[in-house]
Amino acid sequence: MRFVAIIDLKGNILEAIMKEKKTSLETQKQQEKFCKDSAKARLMREYYDESLGKTRYAHIERENVTQIYLYPQKSTIFVTMEPELSIDRKMSIITKIKKLTSNL
Repeated sequence: MRFVAIIDLKGNILEAIMKEKKTSLETQKQQEKFCKDSAKARLMREYYDESLGKTRYAHIERENVTQIYLYPQKSTIFVTMEPELSIDRKMSIITKIKKLTSNL
């Protein structure tokens, strides 16, 4: 993993950590905007909860980074990782985070 943030439902970063020896691909201001936008995206996904069921997680593959969003009840967990990781490794990380955050 490269970066992990716990984001409240309004998009504010509650806690964040960057892996040692890694640099952010975004400025602080960009990260804050990104987290605000992720809260909006969560609200848009929740619109379809009744008909499609709740979103368990969202997985986005970009050229330079993989982004994962997990949705415990009162927060959003945002994780970035290297896109070169295997899908099995990514799924393993998602599963571990879901177990750790199941009570949040």
